[in-house]
Amino acid sequence: MKVAFVGKGGSGKTTLSSLFVRFLADRGLPVVAVDADINQHLGVALGLDEGRAAKIPAMGDHLPRIKEYLRGANPRISSAAAMVKTTPPGAGSRLLRLRGDDPIHALGEDVDGVTLLATGPFNDDDLGVACYHSKTGAVELYLNHLVDGPGEYVVVDMTAGADTFASGLFTRFDLMFLVAEPTRKGVGVYRQYTEYARDYDVAIAVVGNKVQGDDDVAYLREHVGDDLLTWLGQSAAVRALEQGRHGVPLEVGNERALARMLAAVDARDKDWDKYQRQAVEFHVKNARSWANRAVGEDLEAQVDPGFRLAPAR
Repeated sequence: MKVAFVGKGGSGKTTLSSLFVRFLADRGLPVVAVDADINQHLGVALGLDEGRAAKIPAMGDHLPRIKEYLRGANPRISSAAAMVKTTPPGAGSRLLRLRGDDPIHALGEDVDGVTLLATGPFNDDDLGVACYHSKTGAVELYLNHLVDGPGEYVVVDMTAGADTFASGLFTRFDLMFLVAEPTRKGVGVYRQYTEYARDYDVAIAVVGNKVQGDDDVAYLREHVGDDLLTWLGQSAAVRALEQGRHGVPLEVGNERALARMLAAVDARDKDWDKYQRQAVEFHVKNARSWANRAVGEDLEAQVDPGFRLAPAR
């Protein structure tokens, strides 16, 4: 299953992403974690020191190589340079498996059994001339070509705020966990997300964070209703991890919240036809709005109408 963590800046989405990834890995489940946040803090949250985390190869810096590999022998794609972030797979494209031997997963860093991929931070060359979508485009291509199987998980820590909706990336997930503090700003982001996602059948579950008591839970229920899946409270274990100390067990209530989140992910039905249909829809939209002009080709011709993604076995 493909899972995203979203929310406003400072809500704790990177912390919850890392807790959920650890929860999966501790149960022996195959998991790829993707740091797609402009701040690039997921590696440290998973326990890497800052120096090691900074050395993870950036997917955004390897985009030409990623495109060339995924293009494969697809005759509808004239060149790797003609691929854009929304280019969907077709006959001849190389598809990815979660535990496959490919140059994309090879960019990852093993962190206690988790494969950690990183989009990379903004650097001096990007400032003033590029937007962060030039980095997250690598993630969109990765997810478009990934055929995940039963019991396999990709967890993406997305950039903060509603910027997730600036491309079709938000449709690439089986479930989006929206991390919300019990505050007006916290639930305000929820209203933004549900408004944007309304027409695309995107599943959103709210996870309350920094909850201090029943009043906070009641506040979240009042504003998000049945979309409130679970909540986590203040955690001495999380504080210890943030201070570089290990071995402090997660509180029972917070552990149960993670179990509810995993159960919600596993309960989702996988609709491969919808997945491909939405990929094509956003590719056509991007082609008509900017990509045809930028590349100098009719990129709608990249769509293979007879192609269907099939589940991994």
